Amino acid sequence: MTIDNFDKAILRCLQENVRFKSEYIAEQVGLSATACQRRIKRLRDTGAITKEVAVLNPEIAGRPVTLIVQLVIGRCGAEILDRLKRDLIALPEVQQCYNVTGAFDFVLIVTAKDMEAYEQFTRKVFFDKPAIKEFETTVVMDKVKVGLEIPI
Repeated sequence: MTIDNFDKAILRCLQENVRFKSEYIAEQVGLSATACQRRIKRLRDTGAITKEVAVLNPEIAGRPVTLIVQLVIGRCGAEILDRLKRDLIALPEVQQCYNVTGAFDFVLIVTAKDMEAYEQFTRKVFFDKPAIKEFETTVVMDKVKVGLEIPI
């Protein structure tokens, strides 16, 4: 799918606030509200917009601790690795999961109520898993920038 400058402008508006009314977006991008609605529908239908969610304050949600966890995977077959990926996807504590190159195989962004809860999470998830050779945790002290906006 190709997107033009109007689509890009619409996507920038929606990344700022998905609740903007089509009339407001139309005013910002120089199209009619109807044209914006059609374009937004097309962007959703074609997968340019993959998901629209509410971003919660972790403190209000009772999960103020953010941790960056790096996993090293031991030698294992594709089936075990695929099962590990499915397991990680299913965990609500795992906000993001990346299969990466370099010294580690996976990087996870994990949220927890406190360090005790994280320790219980590690026991449940990382111990006794044949694929996980080791893991290293970094505790986030200050969330300097958090976001999922993609520059357009």
